Amino acid sequence: MNAIITATELASELAGPDAPLLLDVRYQLGGPPGRPEYEAGHLPGAVYVDLDGELAGTPGATGRHPLPDLAAFTTAMRAAGVNAERPVVTYDGGQGWAAARAWWLLRWAGHPNVRVLDGGLAAWQASGGTTSVDKVTPKPGDFTPSPGAAPLLTADDAAALARRGVLLDARAGERYRGETEPIDPVAGHIPGAVSAPTTENVADGTTSFRPAAELAERFAALGATADAEVGVYCGSGVSAAHQVLALAVAGIPAALYVGSWSEWCADPSRPIATGPQPG
Repeated sequence: MNAIITATELASELAGPDAPLLLDVRYQLGGPPGRPEYEAGHLPGAVYVDLDGELAGTPGATGRHPLPDLAAFTTAMRAAGVNAERPVVTYDGGQGWAAARAWWLLRWAGHPNVRVLDGGLAAWQASGGTTSVDKVTPKPGDFTPSPGAAPLLTADDAAALARRGVLLDARAGERYRGETEPIDPVAGHIPGAVSAPTTENVADGTTSFRPAAELAERFAALGATADAEVGVYCGSGVSAAHQVLALAVAGIPAALYVGSWSEWCADPSRPIATGPQPG
């Protein structure tokens, strides 16, 4: 199954007998909730899902966006109309990171058919797709999560993977190198991790993914191939989900370290590397 869907393909599916459920996951790091933007115009029939409130747990020692409480996540997904039989397509209004977080969580929870709208809302509108301000009240879903369908890393797992496999750091290069850290209290990276900014997954000037062959070439240059053991982290497990999605587009399975740097650096006993090399 493809991990992404184009706006043209989505329009065709929405007009067919097996239309997917649409989840609008607009989100800005450190900004206000995306609901006002959703209410100002969304894909017809789309249901709004809040990343901070429904796709993450309470911030703390396990990171700024830890896994949500399973019962709360189940309630939120059912309220949004999610069930196992109906395909799901997630989208957002920006970089695709929030949509990828929803995609990853649903995959991890065992949903068999979930994709991300490549390019998000901008791609939809550019293709001639309309938006709606209608209030959407979905029929409650019956989705029952079965966690573990997608690989998940703990801090110890990430440290070990950095030594024996390929651990990609999806943050901006200057954060990886430890030159600046605008969010977390400590700068640097997990020793052994390789710098791989998420922003390099998309075509220049767009929020759409580069072709699969280009992504595969990019990741191969970093040591990440279908034959390697690959993991990804970022600041708090959001942009790293986009990296896992990009790897899936390239045909490379990868595990996600959800706690990411915000969990790693919260423990002063964990080692920290700086500079351009894995360390």
